[in-house]
Amino acid sequence: MAGAALATFLGPQINFPSDVKTNVEILLRWVHFLAGITWIGLLYFFNLVNVPLMKELDPTTKGKVMPALMTRALMWFRMSAALTVLAGISYWEIIVSSDVHNAQALGLNPSHGAVMGSFFLIWTIVWGVLYACLIPGKGIFDNGAFVGVVYAVVVAVASWLFLSLNSHGWESSRLLSIGIGGGIGWVMLLNVWGVIWRIQKRMIQWTRDNATNGTPMPDKAKSMARQAFLASRANAWLSVVMLFFMGAASHYPMFGK
Repeated sequence: MAGAALATFLGPQINFPSDVKTNVEILLRWVHFLAGITWIGLLYFFNLVNVPLMKELDPTTKGKVMPALMTRALMWFRMSAALTVLAGISYWEIIVSSDVHNAQALGLNPSHGAVMGSFFLIWTIVWGVLYACLIPGKGIFDNGAFVGVVYAVVVAVASWLFLSLNSHGWESSRLLSIGIGGGIGWVMLLNVWGVIWRIQKRMIQWTRDNATNGTPMPDKAKSMARQAFLASRANAWLSVVMLFFMGAASHYPMFGK
């Protein structure tokens, strides 16, 4: 008895799956988690720490700190965002393929392309609509609360549309929940590369030139900085909703079967 207990203690039963599919799935999820923590962590740092800090710095200090800090931070920010979404979509595609296979086994005629196509079409249009709200940069479109309400309505409508187009009875709750959460992540990625980075790389250069050469900041710098801020703040709020749906995928089955 004592020998058997000792053997159990010294030799726990660890059995690594040997099939390729299982190992690819855990690798994708692992990369997705690591990159996602980096991305969202930096997003919260920008919104909760960096924005208030920069307001307190005098122009000279800001000119020295901002270019060095933001160049490094934004490199990790945009790369981790891209890796998070790439790994996440790859993993979700496996789920879609699995649901399609299960539906076919039941004699149904599911469409893999329709799910993937509706995902990219709906959420890319959502990003375009939300970006259009930032372009005016004045009047009511410079009001963060108003922009936030517009974002919430557009995302809610897009989520309803995605569910409506992919409600045939064979789609799993995981497929649908990630279809919404991942869709919001896709919008956030487009914000990172299409708005935040596009503007911030100019702001970094202008701030550096202003600090080293005394070059005046362009007239459009203020409006562009505001646009980048609103996009970043929107991403911070969107991440809260996105994380709920990603967590609900396997632990809160509220959609489909």
